[in-house]
Amino acid sequence: MSSTVQSPSRVSFGLYEADLQSGELWKAGHRIKIQSQPFKVLSILLERPGEVVSREELQQRLWGKDTIVDFDHSLGTAINKIREALSDSADNPRFVETLARRGYRFIAPVTYPVQAVAQASAAPVTVPTEPQTTTARAESIPKSRASFSPSTIRFVLSGVGLMAVLAAAGVGFYLGQSQGRGEPDRITQLTHHGRISPGAPAMESFPSAATDGVRIFTGQIENGRTILSQVFVNTGETMPLPVPSEIAAPSLGDLSPDGSKLLLRSHLSPESEQPLWVVPTGGGSALRVANINAHDATWMSDGSGILYAAGSQLSVTHLQDGASVPFATLPFGRAFWLRWSPDGKVLRFTILDPIAHTQSLWEMDAKSRKAKPLLVNWSKPATECCGTWTSDGKYYIFQSSHDGNTDLWQYNGSSAPTKITNGPLDFQAPVAARNGHRIFFLGLDSRSELQRFDATRREFLPERAFLANASRVTYSRDAQWVAWTDPQGRLWRARVDGTEKIQLTPESMQVFLAQWSPDGQQLALMARQPGKAWQLYAIQADGGSPTALLQENRNAGDPSWSADGKTLVFGRVTDLMGMESTTRNLQLLNLETHKTEAIPNSEGYFSPRWSPDGRYIAAISLDQRRLVLYDVAAKTWKALATTSVADPVWSADSRTIYLHAFMANTQPIYRVSIPDGKLEEVASLTSFRTGDIADYFFSGITPDSVPLVRARTATGNLYMLDLDGK
Repeated sequence: MSSTVQSPSRVSFGLYEADLQSGELWKAGHRIKIQSQPFKVLSILLERPGEVVSREELQQRLWGKDTIVDFDHSLGTAINKIREALSDSADNPRFVETLARRGYRFIAPVTYPVQAVAQASAAPVTVPTEPQTTTARAESIPKSRASFSPSTIRFVLSGVGLMAVLAAAGVGFYLGQSQGRGEPDRITQLTHHGRISPGAPAMESFPSAATDGVRIFTGQIENGRTILSQVFVNTGETMPLPVPSEIAAPSLGDLSPDGSKLLLRSHLSPESEQPLWVVPTGGGSALRVANINAHDATWMSDGSGILYAAGSQLSVTHLQDGASVPFATLPFGRAFWLRWSPDGKVLRFTILDPIAHTQSLWEMDAKSRKAKPLLVNWSKPATECCGTWTSDGKYYIFQSSHDGNTDLWQYNGSSAPTKITNGPLDFQAPVAARNGHRIFFLGLDSRSELQRFDATRREFLPERAFLANASRVTYSRDAQWVAWTDPQGRLWRARVDGTEKIQLTPESMQVFLAQWSPDGQQLALMARQPGKAWQLYAIQADGGSPTALLQENRNAGDPSWSADGKTLVFGRVTDLMGMESTTRNLQLLNLETHKTEAIPNSEGYFSPRWSPDGRYIAAISLDQRRLVLYDVAAKTWKALATTSVADPVWSADSRTIYLHAFMANTQPIYRVSIPDGKLEEVASLTSFRTGDIADYFFSGITPDSVPLVRARTATGNLYMLDLDGK
């Protein structure tokens, strides 16, 4: 039998908090109406989170043996009321799971406010003692898909992610399946502010952490920017670690073997290769590693030098003389998350394929320096990333995505990998403790909201319900229809009032953006299939299968229509979305002949946008620091604005372009006059009602030129797990 947990008086889960004594339910500080009987059922489920509570037990505790009621109807009604209060779903539950003919289970992570834990110290939380019950619980916790995928270059570069608000406390929860023990591993939440930077691997921004045994060093989001922070392992307290202003949006490479120095680089600028910096963990002056630009780096295992990756080359530099020597050349792609085995004999790392957009694990012997894949054909397409060795080299822990969820896996070098977490959060970026088998990692619970700018009130307000989950939004030119991508990359279409809503693209396709044709009959897409390059597609607005418009094996993106609907202009992608050695320029695609031609003098530009009247094509320089304008008739270029630029959008009258200056301090949205290039600020990070917005990205404009943004309030938290079950 399982031992019953005597819960403290207050229980927190996600945005919710239940006061079990007063019978009150709160969401983000606001009281939610819930009737007495449903709350009693919820209280019973919360007493034993993760365990099955049988229907018979619920009947006896709520109504007693001798009470005559329509039990099935009453219990079903109570469960429905609970789900209504928690905005939950029986088909895809986040909180209450139904087990047919058995009972119900509360499946979300449960924590307790500190004062409640102190009050309940005499009644500790216990885990089930029967292996069968434990195994069933671990295997059936549902997987939750991240609800916000990388959608803009600007969003990724700032390192900002999504909302993961889990209530404070030090009580661990139990997930995954320990190999050979028949009981779940204990996962303990370390931080509770929800601001750990998650990065975006699809655009070469990986979350990363390192530990000296006392602190965990990692990125954190503050005021729309990534800062370097230190999290104290014993208390979860988080403090910023100051770094020079030259290291904007610091990205952590590694901690030196003696625990005294950090390797950093900036990830705000779109350039993929950035200067390396050495920063003391105790504070002090930073050292620029001379004459080196790299996209990732790690210390050599003996601390004698730095191994860094630039392009497909690995090299070693020594701080004493600044000399660099080649170390190895990769067969393809670019290497990230370079990690040495504890004995310094084997290097393992992640390779990003710029065409297939896959992540795979590789290893290299220190002597032979020949790279070879680690888990051949283990998953298709490969999604493995970001591995770390335990201090004794016994285990290698990495992340991999399956069935829409990212979990951590354990690999001992001989048998097949074993999953050690099982959702419901996305678990990423493991880092091993300096002794034992404890690991720390990031847990994501991704939530965000589309908001519309109210010019009268000078602030952003939540958008109407059917668009609340939209990422990028585009309206037809007659202003009757709206299309949008959701966080999973699916494309939807509806009338502007939300009616006639349909999903246009299949689950397997990831859509980056879509643009309506002038007649509103179809949309041009930048999208990709799993394991494939970004490509151009067309799809009918009333549904059907997407049609590929190009026959080539390289990245293409940002299709935009000519005024007559007969031609598309398109470009290539930045290094951060797929570094290629071929020329990147803007091209015109004739939709009748399917022939392409380059726009003169367009080398080094991307993200083209054709004006609705057909007179101009706006584009961005590859470093995203200039907005340029092409006169289609005169075939001439001019610099329109010099500022950081992302996501340009034409107004319906072709008189202005809206853009996001993502590198500026307050990340303003500007309106640029055509053709004189006058800049006018419309909104910024300060234009939000609440102060808890971590960051936002520009989603588009309405037909009457009202900016839409997707605002994020938080990212994720750090968690801890001991592979020995301690």
